[in-house]
Amino acid sequence: MSFESLNLNSNLLRAVQASGFTTPTDIQRQAVPVALEGRDLMASAQTGTGKTAAFVLPVLQRLTAPSRAKGPGPRVLVLTPTRELATQVEENIRLLGRFSRIVSGSVVGGVPYPPQIRMLQKPLDLLVATPGRLMDHMARGRVNFARLEVLILDEADRMLDMGFIDAVKEIAAATPAQRQTLLFSATLEGRVMQIAHSLLKDPVRIQLATNADRHASIDQHTHHADDIRHKHRLLAHVLGDQSVSQAVIFTATKRGAETLAGQLKERGHQCEPLHGDMNQGQRRRTMERMRRGAVRVLVATDVAARGLDIRGISHVVNFDLPMVAEDYIHRIGRTGRAGDSGKAISLIGPDDWHKLAGIERLLGSRLQRSVVPGLEPRTPEPRGGARRPAGKGYAKRGGGRPQRSDRRGGGKPAPRHGARAGTAR
Repeated sequence: MSFESLNLNSNLLRAVQASGFTTPTDIQRQAVPVALEGRDLMASAQTGTGKTAAFVLPVLQRLTAPSRAKGPGPRVLVLTPTRELATQVEENIRLLGRFSRIVSGSVVGGVPYPPQIRMLQKPLDLLVATPGRLMDHMARGRVNFARLEVLILDEADRMLDMGFIDAVKEIAAATPAQRQTLLFSATLEGRVMQIAHSLLKDPVRIQLATNADRHASIDQHTHHADDIRHKHRLLAHVLGDQSVSQAVIFTATKRGAETLAGQLKERGHQCEPLHGDMNQGQRRRTMERMRRGAVRVLVATDVAARGLDIRGISHVVNFDLPMVAEDYIHRIGRTGRAGDSGKAISLIGPDDWHKLAGIERLLGSRLQRSVVPGLEPRTPEPRGGARRPAGKGYAKRGGGRPQRSDRRGGGKPAPRHGARAGTAR
C-alpha cells in the first residue's frame, strides 16, 4: 500500500515524500482511513511505528476545509503527558504540514504564560497541550473550545499513570459533545479502557501487538543482583560492552538519576541526567546532545520514557524497575525502534522481585535470566518468582529474624546510588 492509496491531498503527499516516507506503517495504514471517516478510534501500537503521523495526517487533511465556526480557539486539540512528547508532535505537524496553511501552537509547562495567552486569543487550527498547563489556562477562562472538532489523547495510559485522569475528563467535558475523539495508547486495558468507554462513541479498535510480542525486536533479559554494589558492577559490565552505541539507564528517583550520572561521569562515560527537576531548556539541550552523539549514556527517570525518539539508542538498562508494570513497556521502547534491534537489561535487586513478577504477568512470559561470568549472584531467586520485600534492603530467611540479604557487603548496610565504595571495578 502507498500513501496515495490513503486518499490524502496533494499537499500532504508532497510533505510525506519530502519527509522521506515511502510506504505507510501498519498503524498509519489502519488508523488514517478510520480517522478520515470521522469515526472515533482507540489504537495501540509499538513505539516507533509512526503512530504520531497516524493522527497528524488525517487531522491536517480535515483542516484543509474551512471551519464552520468563528472566533478564537483550536479546531483540533492534542493532549500529551509530557513536554518532550508535545515537542515531538509539533515536529510532526511542522514536517507534514509544511505545504499546508496550518496555524498551530502549544501550551506546555516550563515556558512563559504571556505568549500562550496571546496565542489562545486567536483562531488556531491545531493546539498541542499538556493537561496541567491547559487546565491552568482553562481555570482563568482563557480557552475557548467552541470551534473544537477533534480531541486526540496521545499516550493515554501514561497520562493516567501520571495522575491526569481527572484533568483529562474535565478537559473532555469542556469540549463539544459532537467532537471526534482519537485515543492512542501503548496498552488498551484496565483504566485506559475505562476512560475510552467514557469519552469515545462507538470507537473502532486497532490493536497491532499484544504485550507478549510488542517488542519482538528487543532482546530482553535480567541480571540478578545481590545488593546495590552488585548492581553497580553489573552496570559497569554492561556499559563496557563495545556494542553499546547509546544507552538510556532508568532510575526510580530524580536524585538517583543525578547521583548515578555523576558517578558515571567520574568513571569517564559521556553521560548526562534527564529528569523532571530540570527546566525545559536544560532538558532540550540534553536531548539535542544525545541526538548529536555527544552523550553516550543518559540516566533518566520516567519523564523520558515518552517522547524520547532517538534512533541510535542500542540499550535500555533498568537500574531500578518501574513501580507501574506498564512503564516497563514504555521504557524498553526507547530501543529497537522502526525495525532496528535493541537490548533491554533489567538489574534485579532484593526489593525488585515483586515488580518483576508484575511485569512478567503483563507480558505473559518470563524474562530471560542471564549471568555474567565473574559476577554471579550469591543469593537465590525467591521461590515462586517474587514476593513483596519484608523491608527495605531486607529478606526473611528460614523464618528467623530479618537479616541483610547482602552477602557481598559482609552484612553492612548497602549504599545508596551515591555511595562510591564497592562500585564498578
